Amino acid sequence: MRLYTQKYVPEFHQSLATPTAEIAGFPVRPGLFDVFGAIMLPVGVNFTVQTHYGTSCTLLLFHRNAAEPYARLPFPEAYKIGDVYSMIVFDLDIEEFEYAYQIDGPSDPKNGLTFDPDAVLLDPYARSVAGHRIWGDKKIDGYHARVVRDVFDWGVMPQSSRTMSDLVIYELHVRGFTYHPSSKVAHPGTFAGLKEKIPYLKELGINAVELMPIFEFDETMNSREVDGKTLLDYWGYNTVGFFAPNIRYNSTEEYNQEGTELKELIKALHDNGIEVILDVVFNHTAEGNELGPTFCFKGFDNKVYYMLTPDGHYYNFSGCGNTLNCNNPIVRLMILECLRYWAVSYRIDGFRFDLTSILGRHEDGSPLNNPPLLELLATDPVLRNVKLIAEAWDAGGLYQVGRFPASKRWAEWNGRYRDALRAYLKGDSWHSWDAAQSITGSGDIYGGHYSDNSSNYAGYNSCVNFLTCHDGFTLYDLYSYNEKHNEANGWRNTDGTDDNRSWNCGFEGDTSDPDVINLRYRMIRNACAILMCSRGTPMFLAGDEFGNTQYGNNNAYCQDNEISWLNWELLEKNRDLFEFFKFMIAYRRKHPIIRKKLPDAVCGMEPLRTHDVNACKTDIPRDAKTMAVSFAGYNPITGKDDLVYVALNVHWESVRITLPPLDHRQAWYLSVNTWGDGEKRYFYPEGEEVHIESEFIMPPRTVAVFTGREVHA
Repeated sequence: MRLYTQKYVPEFHQSLATPTAEIAGFPVRPGLFDVFGAIMLPVGVNFTVQTHYGTSCTLLLFHRNAAEPYARLPFPEAYKIGDVYSMIVFDLDIEEFEYAYQIDGPSDPKNGLTFDPDAVLLDPYARSVAGHRIWGDKKIDGYHARVVRDVFDWGVMPQSSRTMSDLVIYELHVRGFTYHPSSKVAHPGTFAGLKEKIPYLKELGINAVELMPIFEFDETMNSREVDGKTLLDYWGYNTVGFFAPNIRYNSTEEYNQEGTELKELIKALHDNGIEVILDVVFNHTAEGNELGPTFCFKGFDNKVYYMLTPDGHYYNFSGCGNTLNCNNPIVRLMILECLRYWAVSYRIDGFRFDLTSILGRHEDGSPLNNPPLLELLATDPVLRNVKLIAEAWDAGGLYQVGRFPASKRWAEWNGRYRDALRAYLKGDSWHSWDAAQSITGSGDIYGGHYSDNSSNYAGYNSCVNFLTCHDGFTLYDLYSYNEKHNEANGWRNTDGTDDNRSWNCGFEGDTSDPDVINLRYRMIRNACAILMCSRGTPMFLAGDEFGNTQYGNNNAYCQDNEISWLNWELLEKNRDLFEFFKFMIAYRRKHPIIRKKLPDAVCGMEPLRTHDVNACKTDIPRDAKTMAVSFAGYNPITGKDDLVYVALNVHWESVRITLPPLDHRQAWYLSVNTWGDGEKRYFYPEGEEVHIESEFIMPPRTVAVFTGREVHA
């Protein structure tokens, strides 16, 4: 299968170098029918598109930034095989033109046919989208595509061999990460600006970044004015082009070489041991419902690309107006080719799929038992080692956490982990069982803790644990607000979830009360410690490590301002919090027993157990306010047992706990105490830990982590 944008197509033969006809003054001939999109050839440009229900196709050529085409080239019927039109146009200089299409066909909206011969249509396979270059400027002339000259040299770059469980994922928004003046980067809000922050990411210790949508989207599409401020589609979840990077994230113009700055970023991240995961949106597009624009898929094949009701309206399982018809064979192939393209041409390490349950729906909206698309992606040879992460629910009420199809290959955002741990950490003790199961890898919903000895065991590699993400409160806000405060969004605070399981620690919002402030930061440390000591793959939101706030807004999708931009001044203000995150990430990396099952421990401790306040009791009460989890195994690399004991006290009173007995050669050492020692020491590097005999007093609302090892000489 020949996909991707190649400078020269290997199958190009000299016989293709001779035109066979002339259209609109351009020498042409039938093209390469199995290479979709527009690609450079030694003699010109090959254009290939498809339409199932359309009856004719016309190629439009535009000068740079022009609204009207300077040439129209109808595809002759002889340039069509099946539903595919293909044409080589000779002697085109890719730097001098942009292109689009017009498709004619029947107009019968009740049957899903909405062809408009006058509509200017973006190539679904466009590698670059021409349009507004400056963030926030309204695009008014429709979308054109550009031909990309890919001259980037990746050198020798082996694909990452890390498993999911070895990752610590850091979710960030490219613009919001560095746009605040406090970021002090030379190119704020861009791929280049993010590249400048790689030393910071490396110091923090994360080894994977998950980028919120970077596919071409139009942030101005649903812009509006609220209280004198312009609100934009800041997050970017309304895709315009699946194959094209967002040019507004570039620091410089890259005409016909779009993607270079992004590739430089990815290469730099890889060179520093950091994988790149893209947040991709294949559940809907920016074309919306009947009231939305027609700029691409509606015009090519509305009935093919979208799920339609029997009377031609749009199913809205995405909550965004339309739903992509993912299991239609044509759409399925497009998604596969798109992911292959990003994996090969951009060396992407993984994809997080927004509202992934939609990808498992039939064209009538019903859930499929064995969705062809999910199976196709799970078994594709090019994507074999690429991480696939599902947000295993959708806006239509389909919730599949723990039972997502093809889960042996797919990882999942563990929504149960978020809900259970948020509730338990703030003191809702009746969630203790769910919390305990979540910390130990959620074996209850992923098929048993050790039911599968392969590397694809769900609790190791299919469980992405998180307490915060872009959608919801930041970690600081989780412990500063009881209620959402989304008034700035202009919907009278009706948007965003009400189920936050948050706690303001005694005061709503900002306060100068030192007791409240101390409690809030202790709760943040608790959350971090548990997240990093849970089996599965931890993920947290950028800025959580230094107490970034969105001022109580839990749905900041439209806030391109100080609400969403990271305030880097907080890094220095809360340096001790950053150091805590840094230590916990390093601690997780140092103790593989947290991440995966090891050979049995020599000391005889069971591999994985939950405990009551007395470690000899492995059954915890249904409403336990204090509990513990033990991880034990033999590390062949160090030749020693790897023993970790994690205790949580969510009670407002101190509790005495008893640790598991060890033989005389081993002892427990206190590595983490979120209460602190009075000198703002919340963690102890190896060699500085506190020796614990058998009992420990857990102060109120604290987490303690103990490391078992040989007694200090």
